[in-house]
Amino acid sequence: MATTTKSSSTKTVADSTAKNGKMENSEFHKFFVDELKDIYWAEKHLSKALPKMQKAATSTELAAAFEKHTEETNKHIDTLEQVFEQLGEKAQGKKCDAMAGLLEEANSIIADTEKGTLIRDAALILAAQKVEHYEIATYGTLRTFAVNMGHTEVAELLQQTLDNEKETDIALTEIAEEFINEQAAAE
Repeated sequence: MATTTKSSSTKTVADSTAKNGKMENSEFHKFFVDELKDIYWAEKHLSKALPKMQKAATSTELAAAFEKHTEETNKHIDTLEQVFEQLGEKAQGKKCDAMAGLLEEANSIIADTEKGTLIRDAALILAAQKVEHYEIATYGTLRTFAVNMGHTEVAELLQQTLDNEKETDIALTEIAEEFINEQAAAE
């Protein structure tokens, strides 16, 4: 019972701190902003990598999906800039080692697969979904952080991006399952 009371009072203190705007100077808020810089860098670099993946795709469906994803990624960059503005922070990136590694892997996939094959498309979908899952995890956590700090508008912006990332992941799965994986296995 004492533990429950302590949790409730701790939550109340955290809620009142967030609502009073005192979170901006906390270590948690600084960590939050630092992670926003990380995903900002990631999105900017992804927007440069996606056209290469589009060009490497064999099927017109996958190429079109990468083109759409590039447009959406540019919107995610704009959304993150709004988030930084809402927080009174400068929009700037910090190298995201995770995304750098995922994009390096995508480049290796292009180099290691034969042009014009659906094996390459299957591999590109794998690479793209790894990116999507990283982004889903990041945006989901950042949205939760924003909620916990009382940044309601920021949380809503991050939720929009999270929803879009999930939709992109589903679209890639559908393309893979419609024909690419089956035909790649037959090559």
